[in-house]
Amino acid sequence: MNLFTHPRTMYDEARTAKLKQAAGLDGNGDGDGSVQVHLETEMDAGKAKVFAIYGKGGIGKSTTSSNLSVAFSMLGKRVLQIGCDPKHDSTFTLTKSLIPTVIDVLEGVDFHPEELRTEDFVFEGYNGVQCVEAGGPPAGTGCGGYVVGQTVKLLKEHHLLEDTDVVIFDVLGDVVCGGFASPLQHAERAVVVAANDFDSIFAMNRIVAAIKAKSKNYDVRLGGVIANRSRETDQIDRYNEAIGLKRLAHIVDSDAVRRSRLKKCTLFEMGDHPEIVAIQQEYLQLAEQLWAGTEELSANPMKDREIFDFLGFE
Repeated sequence: MNLFTHPRTMYDEARTAKLKQAAGLDGNGDGDGSVQVHLETEMDAGKAKVFAIYGKGGIGKSTTSSNLSVAFSMLGKRVLQIGCDPKHDSTFTLTKSLIPTVIDVLEGVDFHPEELRTEDFVFEGYNGVQCVEAGGPPAGTGCGGYVVGQTVKLLKEHHLLEDTDVVIFDVLGDVVCGGFASPLQHAERAVVVAANDFDSIFAMNRIVAAIKAKSKNYDVRLGGVIANRSRETDQIDRYNEAIGLKRLAHIVDSDAVRRSRLKKCTLFEMGDHPEIVAIQQEYLQLAEQLWAGTEELSANPMKDREIFDFLGFE
C-alpha cells in the first residue's frame, strides 16, 4: 500500500472495482475504434417502447422526460423512467424527493444484487410512473456506462420490464464518451432536446453523431428533436432540414416550467391556466406520436467547423 494514498481514494478505487465486477465490465471496446466500456447486458423489453432522451446540459431533459412520462401515463401506459445522471434528480418532480440510487442501494448490500428487493430501488411517482435513478461512480473514478448496465440487469432480474409499456432513459448532458452513450444500446429511439441557440444545436450535432455511430451495432435510431425553452424554432428547423432531422414538438419558454421545478411537481399538477394547458397538450400529442411510432431518421451530422459556419445570421 502506498503510504501517501488518501483513505478516501482507496475507498473510491475499491468501490469502483466492485461496480465494474458487478456490471461485468471486461474492458473490451464498444464498436470499431472505441476505447469505451463494453456492456454485455442488453435490454429485452418485450413489447415496451424504449426511448433515450439526450441534449445539452441544462437544456431541460429531466423536465421534458418527467412530463413526457406523465403524458404517456395519461394515455393509460405503464411507464418506467430511468435517470442516468450522477446528480440523480431526473425523477424528483415525479416523486417529490431525491430517491436512493441503484448505486446507493447496491453499496448498502456490499454489491450483492441478489439481496435487493424491487422496492429498494424502484419508487412510484405521480400518476403511477415508476422511477429509478441509476446514480454514478464517484467523480473521476469510473464510467457511467457500467452503472446503466447494472441498472438494466436489476430491472431484468426483477422482471420489471415485463410489466412496462414505455421505458424512458433520461441521460446527462453532452455525449462525450461511450459510457454516457450506453443507454443508446438499449433504446429503440433516441430523441434530442434542444433550444433555438448555437450551443444547444452544436451539442445536438455531436449527439446525432453518437447516435449514428451506435446505430451501426445496435437497433437505436434517431426519432427527432424536441424544441425546448424557445420562443422560435427557426435555427433548429434550418439545421434539421440541412442534415435530415425532424422536429417532434415545441415546448415554449414559459415561466410555468420554472415554477413547476421549484414546486417539485410536473406541469400536469400546475392547474388549468391556458398557457399550462397548452404545454400539457403538446406533451400529450408528443406521447401519442412516439407511441404510434416515428420514422427512422438517417441524419448526417456536420463537422464541427461546418456547423460553426452554418449556424446564425449573416
